[in-house]
Amino acid sequence: MITEITYHFGTVRIYKTYLVFVMDEGITVKPEYNDILLNISTKYYRNQNFGYITHRINSYSVDPRVYFETSKIENLVAFAVVSGSQNSNVVADFEKIFLKKPFEQFHSLDEAIDWVNTIVENTTV
Repeated sequence: MITEITYHFGTVRIYKTYLVFVMDEGITVKPEYNDILLNISTKYYRNQNFGYITHRINSYSVDPRVYFETSKIENLVAFAVVSGSQNSNVVADFEKIFLKKPFEQFHSLDEAIDWVNTIVENTTV
């Protein structure tokens, strides 16, 4: 792990080729949070591809408009959702419609990391 950063809505762990976000219970992920993701992408992943893993330990909601801006981050090449909840999987299926990046759901963090690393390794900058 390179670093861990805590925000008012959750915590992100930044690794060499991906990041893992754990959102706080009860929050709503808003489009303006993309500014933070954009800052992370330029600070930690300048001139390299990376993947985003959301580890859905807590229950929270996502404004689907967030994905329109997330899709514009050029070096973000993979988006993974980790959750064991059936409800979260249904929501992720809906969210997938809005994100214009490879998007997959997993039951374990290890599976998500393997998938993200494969996409990152096989995508040119």
